[in-house]
Amino acid sequence: MSSLSSLDSKPIINCQICASNQLESVLFLGYVPPVNSMPSIEDAPTTELRFPLEMLQCKNCGLAQIGYEVDQRILFPHSYPYLSGSTRILRDNFKELANETCKVLDMQAQDLVIDIGANDGTLLKPYKELNFNVLGIEPSQAADVGMSQGIPMLKTYFNESSAKEAVQQYGHAKVVTAANVFAHIANVHEIVEAIKILMRPEGLFISESHYLLPLIETLQYDTIYHEHLRYYSLNALIKLFEAHDMEVIRVKQIPTHGGSIRVYTARKGTYPVDTSVHEQLALEAKAGITDGSALRDFNSRVKKSKIDLLRLVCELKQAGAKIYGVGAPSRASTLINYVGLDETLVDCVMEISSSHKINKFIPGTRVPVLDEAKLYEDQPEFALFYSWHIANELADIIRGKGFKGKFIVPLPTPKIFE
Repeated sequence: MSSLSSLDSKPIINCQICASNQLESVLFLGYVPPVNSMPSIEDAPTTELRFPLEMLQCKNCGLAQIGYEVDQRILFPHSYPYLSGSTRILRDNFKELANETCKVLDMQAQDLVIDIGANDGTLLKPYKELNFNVLGIEPSQAADVGMSQGIPMLKTYFNESSAKEAVQQYGHAKVVTAANVFAHIANVHEIVEAIKILMRPEGLFISESHYLLPLIETLQYDTIYHEHLRYYSLNALIKLFEAHDMEVIRVKQIPTHGGSIRVYTARKGTYPVDTSVHEQLALEAKAGITDGSALRDFNSRVKKSKIDLLRLVCELKQAGAKIYGVGAPSRASTLINYVGLDETLVDCVMEISSSHKINKFIPGTRVPVLDEAKLYEDQPEFALFYSWHIANELADIIRGKGFKGKFIVPLPTPKIFE
């Protein structure tokens, strides 16, 4: 058995916010491998770890979370392949975030901005261009990419110890950010306290997290994987921060990752609470997020979608079609493993030539990830979008590069379009 199996992975039996043991199953997706455990196609098959993947909801505070915590050393190895800078929508989003921060907060030249889980420093670049001091905290090799581009980094996991180290070396931050990472780190109460260590008294913590409301409404079960320990509603986030004498002062829905929420949080009483907070809470209540009714319907909708997608792909393969996947984001691993889109159904998956994932297998399968040039050389009948939330944008790009086939969008309702 792999030595990795001895690391600290364990079931989660209590709510991560309120500690209640009243957890109700929303959806069980099977035993699946970590999304970044991608073996090289040159290596012989070996042991591949799999862990239970289930979404639960706390009946007390309403938090949606998974039921099993996988050790971060397994989920975020030093060879972690994802780079934020490779995604245009993220680059545009972070530029907009930096400009918005200056409108919301009285920022002065040389104020410090610290990004938790900074990856390759893409979020910090627009802040640096606005003449702010920046610092990233990132444990993986992505930090090396950021440092090579002039972004200061602490190459370590974020916790109270690294927060104190950052303050000692760089001072307190006017702004602390965490984009698509605040739901990834265990011991969230300890993390919030560590964030407070980083912040100046008048500082802001700005988080961007995949948002439970669009996840449920648009059937994004593919974004459920072990990296995502929690699936935040605004209501649950407010309860989390209240426990630490902090309050949400502004929110904004943003399009990244198929639908995220940007949340501005400060020490209680520091700033007035914007009307956007009350408006968003009202939207959650109307959609059935607050009382949990929307999640109870989620299970049956996901199962139907799985059957419909598998039927569609099987019928195309039985007719002799070649199907190439397009894009290998983390969410693709959940979709592929849950639905069963292995190498008998999808021939390969395309990534841009600079991707770290090329010449590796999709976790849990023998589906190879190859250079996208093969898509235009082979001209398969169908291209299956795994980043389906940006399908129209991808279709225009791929069509412009010469692809002549049809496209398959797997979610929320499987369909074919030209």
